[in-house]
Amino acid sequence: MPKVGMEDIRRRQLIDATIASIHEDGFGATTIARISKRAGLSSGIVAHYFDDKAGLLEATWRSIAEDLRIETVRRLKDAQTPEERIRAVIDANFAPAQFVPEVVSVWLTYWALVPQTPTLKRVHAINERRMISNFQHALKPHLPEERVKAVATGLAALIEGLWLRCALSSGGVTPEEAAAIARDYANDQFKKHAVAPSPAKVRNIQSVT
Repeated sequence: MPKVGMEDIRRRQLIDATIASIHEDGFGATTIARISKRAGLSSGIVAHYFDDKAGLLEATWRSIAEDLRIETVRRLKDAQTPEERIRAVIDANFAPAQFVPEVVSVWLTYWALVPQTPTLKRVHAINERRMISNFQHALKPHLPEERVKAVATGLAALIEGLWLRCALSSGGVTPEEAAAIARDYANDQFKKHAVAPSPAKVRNIQSVT
């Protein structure tokens, strides 16, 4: 019988090997054989745990998305105001862990495959809804209802675009600069559209920066 917890260990080994292969070999050369060899496991074990290569790739992208979710939640725990919540989400997306070369390689490959891969479209939709929902929750106390979704969606799109600029060596933008740009956008929207909160929602307003 397999040892207790061995499935989680093997799955993690295969996901880590997939990340390494995408980064070092390129997506086109990332085969089951290469992944298995990197992990020190047999090729057949991939089918046992993930059904096929597509299942392993989906699990890999879900894994890095989960890392981002955990980082976001960690930062949100210390956020007391709507402005702090917005900053927490922004800063999580530009945290050092999001720019580790191996992680960058996987994210870039993932984005390239999303339009043509239904399973990855679903993963992407979940990630996008989560980010927009976090922003909407923070914006509702201060913006007119009709502006909340637009600003939240704008922030999410801005973050994705800025992250891409940072990830590309020719982007010319550092993660710190990108985070500052996103926070400036949020502050501008507060100044432009903010409404006075109801007495029940009165709180100290502070800059997102």
